Amino acid sequence: MFFSKQHSWLDGLYVRSYTMKMGELHLPGLDLYMVNEPSLVKRVLVSEADAFPKSDLLGQALRPLLGDSIFTTHGEQWRQQRALMEPAFEAARVRHVYGHMQAAAQAMVARLRARGQGPSFIDMEAEMTHVAADIILRTILSQPLEAGDATKVFEAFSRYQALAPKMVLPALFGLRWWRPWRGRAKSEAAAVEIRALLVKLIKPRYEASRAGDPSAGPVDLLSYLLAARDPQTGEGFSFEELVDQVAMLFLAGHETSASALSWSLHLMAQSPDIQERMHDEAEVGLPDESCDPSDLRALVLCRNVFKETLRLFPPVGFLARQAAGPCVMRDKTLKAAATVVVSPWLIQRHRQLWARPDEFDPDRYESDSAADQPSAQESSRVGYLPFGMGPRVCIGAAFAQQEAALILATMAKHFVVAPVPGHVPKPVGRLTIRSGNGIWLALSRREALS
Repeated sequence: MFFSKQHSWLDGLYVRSYTMKMGELHLPGLDLYMVNEPSLVKRVLVSEADAFPKSDLLGQALRPLLGDSIFTTHGEQWRQQRALMEPAFEAARVRHVYGHMQAAAQAMVARLRARGQGPSFIDMEAEMTHVAADIILRTILSQPLEAGDATKVFEAFSRYQALAPKMVLPALFGLRWWRPWRGRAKSEAAAVEIRALLVKLIKPRYEASRAGDPSAGPVDLLSYLLAARDPQTGEGFSFEELVDQVAMLFLAGHETSASALSWSLHLMAQSPDIQERMHDEAEVGLPDESCDPSDLRALVLCRNVFKETLRLFPPVGFLARQAAGPCVMRDKTLKAAATVVVSPWLIQRHRQLWARPDEFDPDRYESDSAADQPSAQESSRVGYLPFGMGPRVCIGAAFAQQEAALILATMAKHFVVAPVPGHVPKPVGRLTIRSGNGIWLALSRREALS
């Protein structure tokens, strides 16, 4: 059945999907084209981005929660919002929230150490979701996950995300008429609950900021969003717009990070030699007493492990666009409103773009060998796109990479992860690429093994 618990868009891929330049699927109400050829990818995402606006398939399902955020808006409204948000994610600003990230990482270590010396069998998806949510709450709102309202936000988001695939998958497979009313009612109720909690957390600081109170709150991403002004009009976000953007940042920020960090730990467990090198690197490059984000520059291997994980398991496995008008691609005529999909999952495992495409090798990014990189100069610009590319490239890319380097180095420094015998994670593609059966690993304290 289309909407079974295990259903995923990955189920529709074939061996030839990883070599094709362009594929197509036609269902009642849906004309879908999958483009892998570098020149087409660049055309859709970069050079003709306005002719291929973001598809509203996901937006329809997520709008009750995200409202008119940069995830769901288009055109001039999106451009204005993006311009207001970008200063908050400049490199200097991202460094300013490093202390919040570090506090969440230390809380993670304390939670895991409390389990004993090990080995303990742990579903790392659950733990990485916890720490990613903790980081995003601390960095946006200066609220640790353990705080009462923050915990309620997280629990309501968890319910919402469990229901979201049922809202999204019907449209993706052409069944726009399908309306799982019971699931939709539960989803909308969770969205109302989340937004009410966010309003409670944001409103006092918004009102203080608008009243000109210089001590309106701590330095976090919300403080930068409150201060943002349109260079043309001098206007900032309205209160409703601010709630929309914070909801979007929380959903996108913790869900994608949790996915990528979970798969990173899975790959580390499968590669004990790389894990030991990460430990050695973290012992030197990540001093416990320092709160300086420049320390992360020394974590070359940890960053490359995350980069390679994003290649193999990109959290967002497909990017859906919609043809604004009729167009031609590879001698095929696409009708207006046709869905055009660029899939980082396929492109980053494509047999003609990557050597050893299914092999986990974080050292390939330090290699001088052309065989370790995308196979041609043009391909190198579009063969790796876990954050997308073009005007709608992920606004939080630098944030995510800083967060990942810190969390992976912290894990490698304090713990050892190993496979659980008999457990093989099964990737499923829904909102993000997760495991259908969890990512169970055996966790041990470093000192217990010495």
